[in-house]
Amino acid sequence: MSYKKTINVALIGNPNTGKTSLFNELTGLNQKVGNYPGVTVDKKEGHSKLQSNLKAIITDLPGTYSINPTSLDETIVLKTLLNSKSEKTPDVIVVVADVENLKRNLLLFSQVKDLEIPTVLAINMADQMKRKGITIDLKLLKKELSNEVVLLSVRKDPDIGVEEVKKAILKTYNSAKAFPLCNVNNRIDPAYFDRLKEINPKYSIYELWLMITQNSFPDKISEDEKKALLTFKNDSKNLKKYQHKETIYRYQKINEILKKTYLADRSKATDLRAKLDKVFTHKIFGYILFFTVLLLIFQSIFDWASLPMDLIDTVFANLSSYVNKTMPAGVLNNLISEGIIPGIGGIIIFIPQIAILFLFISLLEETGYMSRVVFLMDKIMRRFGMSGKSVIPLISGTACAIPAVMATRNISGWKERLITILVTPFTTCSARLPVYAIIIALIIPDKKIFGIFNLQGLTLLSLYILGFITAIIAAIILHKTLKIKNTSFFVVEMPDYKLPSLKNVFFDVIEKTKAFIFGAGKIILSISIVLWFLASNGPQAYTDVEKNIIEKTVSQEITEVKLNQMIASAKLENSYIGIMGKSIEPLIKPLGYDWKIGIALISSFAAREVFVGTLATIYSVESDDDDITTIKQRMASEINPETNTKRFNFPVGMSLLVFYAFAMQCMATLAIVKRETKSWKWPLVQFVGMGVLAYICSFIVFQILS
Repeated sequence: MSYKKTINVALIGNPNTGKTSLFNELTGLNQKVGNYPGVTVDKKEGHSKLQSNLKAIITDLPGTYSINPTSLDETIVLKTLLNSKSEKTPDVIVVVADVENLKRNLLLFSQVKDLEIPTVLAINMADQMKRKGITIDLKLLKKELSNEVVLLSVRKDPDIGVEEVKKAILKTYNSAKAFPLCNVNNRIDPAYFDRLKEINPKYSIYELWLMITQNSFPDKISEDEKKALLTFKNDSKNLKKYQHKETIYRYQKINEILKKTYLADRSKATDLRAKLDKVFTHKIFGYILFFTVLLLIFQSIFDWASLPMDLIDTVFANLSSYVNKTMPAGVLNNLISEGIIPGIGGIIIFIPQIAILFLFISLLEETGYMSRVVFLMDKIMRRFGMSGKSVIPLISGTACAIPAVMATRNISGWKERLITILVTPFTTCSARLPVYAIIIALIIPDKKIFGIFNLQGLTLLSLYILGFITAIIAAIILHKTLKIKNTSFFVVEMPDYKLPSLKNVFFDVIEKTKAFIFGAGKIILSISIVLWFLASNGPQAYTDVEKNIIEKTVSQEITEVKLNQMIASAKLENSYIGIMGKSIEPLIKPLGYDWKIGIALISSFAAREVFVGTLATIYSVESDDDDITTIKQRMASEINPETNTKRFNFPVGMSLLVFYAFAMQCMATLAIVKRETKSWKWPLVQFVGMGVLAYICSFIVFQILS
């Protein structure tokens, strides 16, 4: 669809004000996720139709309490607002505020307003005003702020709220007027700011002031102008004094406005927040409740996902068999039936479990419970050299270590942040889930304990607990050994409890599941095709396999099926990938693994979840038994020729589970750690340390259980 005109709109606000909910309502499915230029922080963009000939490109900026940054996320907001001469500069800023915390939210609004960018104030959660005993004189508030102000409730009545915001954006853009709210220059030192303004009158006084105080400059500012601005930093004494005065005056101005327009009568409030917090953050019951929630999640992952996973597994197995039988024999047939289809199947089969995990994480965040978990864990985390904010990366690491490592940017202390980065990969991510799921299904019986708890679900939960405990132990060791001085403060937003927005949850699950499919999926499929090639080709010994086996068995009475199986197995062993697996077999044999598992271990260094896809490809290439179709069946039927017992028995399965619980097998995570720490030293420490730990623990487990 084409439009005559496009404008840039940025959403900005404190965390937990409903900014993302408004973004979802404005853009719907018209969203994309990318990175801000030069950084790896996710940037959400979408478009929204304002009127027939005008659309808005909506950017959801990271949550921030002010534009005086203390973290990388807040720096992104500042840089976006300061680049006022860039093509991507917002034409209109929508500041999203929470009706209950309006005073704090207006600090950010006043800063944005002083940048003289056309601004809309959207006060969210208006449906809670009566319950909180809050009244607002909207007409007077607009007058006092000289600004468009909209009351909305994105969750309760999104249609009305969204349309009001669109109208306000349109009106603000058309007026093209933007006036400062506080004029801090006149209240601090007019002569000082007059000299500052002389450097470049094109910039607002507050823009120039932020360049000095935050040492952040627009892309298009000249070197001479930058040097002139830096001379103002030499007067550090006045600089700190003026910053202090600015904050005081802003709150004076905000208090003055709110005294006329805003009333909160707590005697009329009827909310249950305080009562619920007493339970959820209780020093005993809080932990019991959190453990119960985790137990529910992992029970659900197995119970709810088992049926669709079995269905997907069967569908792809039948599809592979159908293609093999109907297509003309040859290389293309083998590529599709033994390489591409098993590779795609190895991705798709785990969508139900991963989607369920993301669903629960999103629900916990949406309801406000996740913030209580962070608060609850703060005292514990401090003892281990981490911040209470470290819990956020550790919990989000259950989805993926990559965004979890990037989430450490909110931790202000370098030592605490480094420790969190180094230990986060121990938490069980969704990439491990396919490995855990298939192995647990093979070695742990599907039965109930006390008629309620699924034994497979309890096993999965124990692996998550093992990862978390290991992360804590590693943090203690690093805290004692890393000689880095550190001071930091813990601040966490405690949002109201809310009924989850189904739309927000839906978008979140879809977005993260798509990231798994198209992110990890590309890797899995690519490796599956490479593995198929390596497994289907080899040196001369590979070429001579069929002739040699026929010559050896010519005098024996064996069926054609048995003969084909012997040929397939010998070909795989003499293929390029078979040679690779054989070369590392002596190293991994003490762990209970054979050369086929060795191949899967090698390939999974790219990404852990590749392990299952690799085995699917290997067994598809090797197998000539039409009765054994699914990957689970193929793995269950695999026999150890030395013992004539199942290859994936309990000792081997437990050894593999422990190996993948500890091993750092994710190249993408290593790359992110390097980027965040700006050194290869720490990712190498991770890789070697976690690899050695995985090998030793797997060895011990296998030897004890065998």
